[in-house]
Amino acid sequence: MSTNSAEDLRRIYAARFSANLEYRKSIWAVLIGDFFQRYVSASDAVLDLGCGYGEFINQVPCREKFAMDLNPDAPKWLAKDVKFFLQDCSAPWPLPPGSLDAVFTSNFFEHLPDKDALGRTLDQICQSLKPGGRLIALGPNIRFVPGAYWDFWDHYLPLTEKSLREALENRGLKIDLCVDRFLPYTMARGPRYPLLFLKMYLRLRPAWKILGKQFLVIGIK
Repeated sequence: MSTNSAEDLRRIYAARFSANLEYRKSIWAVLIGDFFQRYVSASDAVLDLGCGYGEFINQVPCREKFAMDLNPDAPKWLAKDVKFFLQDCSAPWPLPPGSLDAVFTSNFFEHLPDKDALGRTLDQICQSLKPGGRLIALGPNIRFVPGAYWDFWDHYLPLTEKSLREALENRGLKIDLCVDRFLPYTMARGPRYPLLFLKMYLRLRPAWKILGKQFLVIGIK
C-alpha cells in the first residue's frame, strides 16, 4: 500500500537512486556476503518486500526468489530468476501459506501510510512463512533520526526497533535479533565510501553504536 501513485513512485525512485545504482549494488553484495547470508541458505525460498531495484534479491544465493513492489519500473531491474508481484503488500499475497523460508525488507515499512497497513502486511508475512521461517527487517530508527527522517517525501510511518518487535511478538513471532543501531541512515545521499570501510564496520560492533541509525529486527515463526 502506498499513498503515492505508480507514476509518483517511478519518478521518486528514479531521481533518488538511478545515479548511484552501481554503488548500491556493490554495497549490497558486501552486506549479503559479510552479514545477511548467515540468515538465508541456498535451499531457501525468499521474498524481497519493497524490492526497489533488486539489489538484495538479485544477489542473495537461494533456491527460489520472489519480489514485491508497487513501482512499475521494478521488473526492469530484476534478474530473470526472480518472480515479481506488482501489488499492495497489505492485500492477500499470491503465495500458498507456509511457502517462504524468509521475507527480507529494507527501508520499506516507513513508506506504508499507517500502522494498520503495516499490521495487515505483517499478517501476510506470517501467513506466508514456513514454521521456522524468518522475517528480516531493516529500517530507519526514528529515535536516532527524528528530523532527518522527514527529509524524504515518501516517509510516513515512524518506527523504532521496540515498536516493530512488539508488533512481531503480538503475532507470535520469536525475536531472534533486535538491534537498535545497525547501519548508517541512508545510502541514497552522501559520500561513497570505499567498500573496505563497510567490511570493517560490519565487524566492529562498537562502531554501530556511534554511526548506526537503522534498526535490524529478525523474527522467527
